[in-house]
Amino acid sequence: MRLISHRAVITVAAVIVLAGFASALLAACGHAPAPSHARQLRSPFTGEPVRSLGRVLAVKIDNIGYARPQTGLTHADIVYVLPVEGGLSRLLAIFSSDYPRVIGPVRSAREDDLELLRQFGRPAFAYSGATATLLPYIHRTARIVDLFDGIATGYFRDNSRIAPYNLYAHTRQLLRQAPRASTAHGIGFRFGPPPPGGRAAPSASVSYPAASFGFTWSAAKGRWRVSMDGKPATTTDGGRLSPATVVIQHTTVRTSRFLEYGKPPPYAESVGSGPALVLRDGKAWTAHWSRPDANGGTTFTTTSGRPMTFAPGQVWIVLAYR
Repeated sequence: MRLISHRAVITVAAVIVLAGFASALLAACGHAPAPSHARQLRSPFTGEPVRSLGRVLAVKIDNIGYARPQTGLTHADIVYVLPVEGGLSRLLAIFSSDYPRVIGPVRSAREDDLELLRQFGRPAFAYSGATATLLPYIHRTARIVDLFDGIATGYFRDNSRIAPYNLYAHTRQLLRQAPRASTAHGIGFRFGPPPPGGRAAPSASVSYPAASFGFTWSAAKGRWRVSMDGKPATTTDGGRLSPATVVIQHTTVRTSRFLEYGKPPPYAESVGSGPALVLRDGKAWTAHWSRPDANGGTTFTTTSGRPMTFAPGQVWIVLAYR
């Protein structure tokens, strides 16, 4: 009996040693098994599972009637809506989890884009150009990987549309020119179950002087269907634009110091604080936004002071007139 027990001990010890050797070998080769308790990596921009945190690519997108339907917007993590001259709007699409093959129409930058982009670190910024006085400022001082059409490749014209609303870009080609762009990191968003409160809100709307946006809840899709100027907002490659969360962020809209067509365009401030309306799960929450530092992100809280959580998925933020 003692001999059998001794052999059993030797056998068990050998198995343990071999198992340890195998684990060490796998780790050395970069294939160590993930511990069962490891948490799923999630995008800080959407709250959805991701394999890795990708580089941030921001693209300025036209939103005039001639530019619609756009291409690639359903792949964006975040879509910002900003006022521009003439009472119209443009979009700033943020990608890091899923890059479309093509994005556009790409249009020119404005001064308030740069303040908004600082919270992402040093993102890659694709745009068609800027006014003559703003462009050198972007080249010299903006904290971005500069993917201006005049210095970066990957842009092309779609001759089936009229210029200047026909400039598109291959996103992979843009990214190859931005190897040092910042990877996605937290910018203040929180995701999870909805906080207490909220009122039933089958729809909501917001408008600029010459542009309007509607958001209608689809229980079947679990998303907010977007309308622009009273018409369904669609893309050429992804159907209806339908974010999971919509934030109507009321802010001070002053004028820029750089002229456009001889007049100063709007400048929507994204640093500061103010009221907001957050739409998720068919409900609306009155909230408060705060971004005290241009280098930091934006936090959202309910009227009771609780963190305002977003639903996992694409987020739209409309910078609206206070």
